[in-house]
Amino acid sequence: MKLLDLIRLIRKHIVLLILIPLFMALLAIMLTRKPQLTFSSHTTLFTGLATGSSIEMDKTFNYFVTNTAFDNLLNIINSRASQEEVAIRLLSQHLLLNKYDPKYISEKSYKELREMAPKSIYRYVVRKRSGNTEKDTSFLAQKSSNGRSFQDLDEKSSNLPSSINEDDYELTVRNLTQLMNSNDTNFVYKLLNFEDPHYSLKAISSVKAIRIGSSDLIKLSYEADDPGICQQTLELFSQVCIKNYRFIKENKSDEVIKYFENQLLEANKQLKISEDKLLDFNERNNIINYYEQSKAVANVKEDIDVDYNNKKAQLAGHEAAINRIEKKLDVQQLVQLKSDDILQKKKKLGELNYEIANSEARRDTGKLAQINLLKLKKQSEILKLDIKGNVEELYTFQNTTNGLPLNNLLSEWLNNVVEAENLRAKLLVMDQRKREFQKQYSIYAPAGANIKRIEREISVSEQGYLEILHGLNLAKLKLQDSELSANLKTIDPPYYPISPNPTKRKILIIAAAFLSGIIVLGFILMMEYFDDTMANLEKASKILKLQPLGMFTKVYKNPEFLNFDGIQNRLIQLISQNLIHSIEKVNPVKSPKTILFFSTLDKEGKTAMIGNITKTLLAKGKRVVYINFSNTNFSHEEGKTFSIIQRLLGYQDPRINYDSTFLSSPFDYLPSQNYFERTINDQTSHFHAFADILNDYNIQIDFEPELILIELPSILKNNYAADMVSSADLSVLVCRSNRTWATADQTALEHFISLNGGNTKFILNGTEIIEAEALIGELPKERSKLRILLKDYMQFQFFSKNEI
Repeated sequence: MKLLDLIRLIRKHIVLLILIPLFMALLAIMLTRKPQLTFSSHTTLFTGLATGSSIEMDKTFNYFVTNTAFDNLLNIINSRASQEEVAIRLLSQHLLLNKYDPKYISEKSYKELREMAPKSIYRYVVRKRSGNTEKDTSFLAQKSSNGRSFQDLDEKSSNLPSSINEDDYELTVRNLTQLMNSNDTNFVYKLLNFEDPHYSLKAISSVKAIRIGSSDLIKLSYEADDPGICQQTLELFSQVCIKNYRFIKENKSDEVIKYFENQLLEANKQLKISEDKLLDFNERNNIINYYEQSKAVANVKEDIDVDYNNKKAQLAGHEAAINRIEKKLDVQQLVQLKSDDILQKKKKLGELNYEIANSEARRDTGKLAQINLLKLKKQSEILKLDIKGNVEELYTFQNTTNGLPLNNLLSEWLNNVVEAENLRAKLLVMDQRKREFQKQYSIYAPAGANIKRIEREISVSEQGYLEILHGLNLAKLKLQDSELSANLKTIDPPYYPISPNPTKRKILIIAAAFLSGIIVLGFILMMEYFDDTMANLEKASKILKLQPLGMFTKVYKNPEFLNFDGIQNRLIQLISQNLIHSIEKVNPVKSPKTILFFSTLDKEGKTAMIGNITKTLLAKGKRVVYINFSNTNFSHEEGKTFSIIQRLLGYQDPRINYDSTFLSSPFDYLPSQNYFERTINDQTSHFHAFADILNDYNIQIDFEPELILIELPSILKNNYAADMVSSADLSVLVCRSNRTWATADQTALEHFISLNGGNTKFILNGTEIIEAEALIGELPKERSKLRILLKDYMQFQFFSKNEI
């Protein structure tokens, strides 16, 4: 939708857009004749959540943490528990008053409370409990469910009147709280949960709590019809919020501290048990310092082992020397034996030499003698060798390897024997010492593993103790920090409102008028958006998927535009012109050319449309024959009426001018040789061409036509000749602009187009006059200069006009 179209739509419904907002404004005026006066007050709390002091020196600003803290505080302020406590405290304060005090409650509100409160409720109200002034109830000795009051947190009810005792006030609050929680039928419960303007949770919940920008401040504001109640509600609300917030913050940290203290006691006990276990183990095993003692034992044992091995090596050396010397001392006997053996062998050698000498002396050449001689010589040689070996052994026996005489070995043997005995005595002592160390090792070896295990238990217990101690210190630090951060302060106490708030009557009236106008305009735009009629050529082309030949507007009795007949004539001329151009493109040499006019429903305006087209074509000198098969009845029925409401709303006169020449019957203004009316019969469906129609209906014409315009009845309700549709040069659909295009219409049109070969166009009939601007430009109408200027601006034409 263009901007100009929107302006036209608004102008069309301008009276409706003015009357409905005006009516709603008048209705708002009537309903707000006696507005209820309200009083407002506000108070400001300093939280210190963002920039407040903190014990934690390394604490840095965190945007998200700060926002979460503010959200928590605002949720506590808006919680039901806070609202209930404020309501009960406000009620207790007013019930304790002996008479109304405008600073706390107005006379009207006080009387309403007295009339509303049952007498039984005063049984829970405590007044100066001294002597027999008033009898204590069962609730006096009890505390409220949370056990908290302003006195518990060193908060004084500075807002109390001087006539009310603070202790009585706190007890009354507790009594009423207990009464409210006892059941859902008591007076206090109903008062808080119903629609009371002062004490109900609905009224208390209207207290608005907002953070002022990104500061540490929270602003509480409240409106009420009683200035005293307005101020006192805010006063109580700020005190209750400070108390509840501080209790939650400190109570949470206090529970953490108690937890760490209990865990610290348990860790201390466990650490003491582990240390006592180590002490007992050291006492049983005579251990002073296990690591130093075990190190000393290991060093001494290593020295003993080295010394022991050295002495064993020395002993082995001495024993070897003794054995060697003793062998040397036993060689004299061997020398004597060797000497005798040598003498015997020498004697035997002499005998062999003698025999050899005898054998050689005999010079016996016999073989046996020679063999015997050789045998003797061989024995002689062997004996010589034995003698030589014995002599060498004898020399060895008589001298040591160093060439020392055997007489020096005796003193050496004695020394080695003495030293060996000394070493054996020392080794016996060292063996005993080693057994003692082995026993000590058997004690220290498992002791090390046990001590390690016990020390590990002590280390774990000590580490746990230190961690818990660290957590306890952090919790205490957090408690102190929470006490600082929970220390909310009222820096701007609620003030007593003297003058009532300005009423919102003007705003309500303006809002009623504005919103009603917006709703009406939205409804009009919605109706325009969801309008599925073929209102103009653009929409019709999208729906029908055909090319347009033109359109024809409604023929109103009282059109708003000048020269209305000229506009209609121009539209008919454009349709006729487009028709001629379209038919000439089909087959330029063919004559005559057949044009079928059809519609899917009756009363689409085909006859009037074709009659005016025929009239225009005849005026241009075209030879045209118009055959009407639709049997149109021109006895027009009574049209629409122009009601008073429509006149008042400024809408277009919807009545049609049936006396206009455009809506006359073609029989009245077309020559008889150019216009023929015939009825549908059974033979119609068998027509193939124009000649069949002339022959069947005995139509005589004395000229050769150029164009044959044939009007068919509605194709949804009547049959038509398929061959005639196929042989037609052009088909033209005529449809009304104020109708919707149904599925049946589209199905019939598609079947018709399939026979025609797709050479089909359409004419839109009965459009609004303003739609004609799409074809012929701006319509002639009386317009002021301001309106002309505004229209140019809406169409963004002022630049081009200035240039011209």
